[in-house]
Amino acid sequence: MAALVSLMLKTRGGLLAPSHSCVLDSLRFASKKAGGSTKNHGGKSPGKRYGFKKQDGDFVHAGNILATQRLFRYHPGAHVGMGTNKTLYALEDGHVRFTKEIYMPPPQSIEARQIIPKLPQGAILYKTFISVVPVKQEGKFRLVDLV
Repeated sequence: MAALVSLMLKTRGGLLAPSHSCVLDSLRFASKKAGGSTKNHGGKSPGKRYGFKKQDGDFVHAGNILATQRLFRYHPGAHVGMGTNKTLYALEDGHVRFTKEIYMPPPQSIEARQIIPKLPQGAILYKTFISVVPVKQEGKFRLVDLV
């Protein structure tokens, strides 16, 4: 009991005597943050190489890939086919032509309800079409009769 009373009467500084410093030496706090997961794991894979593969005016053979895309950035025009992954390819031999046409969505379509209200007043929507002008022209017209 006497030992307990003597412990209680000692000051706080007296409890931290040099004889108890081995306890303080063994206590150590973390100096670095725990190595958990980080947000930037991606970016090490190579790109998908989407985009157009043939320029305007290039000569292409049937079956040549004209453009690869994830969304509908380019639309198929005349003599151009579209694969299951939205790849555009030539159906005939000829020269590539890029054209932009004004796009007016139907009034009841999803685009008209979601996209058009967000556009500024008087904005015009365009679609880019890739077409192939065949080398061998089919169906040449000749004048039959003057009206």
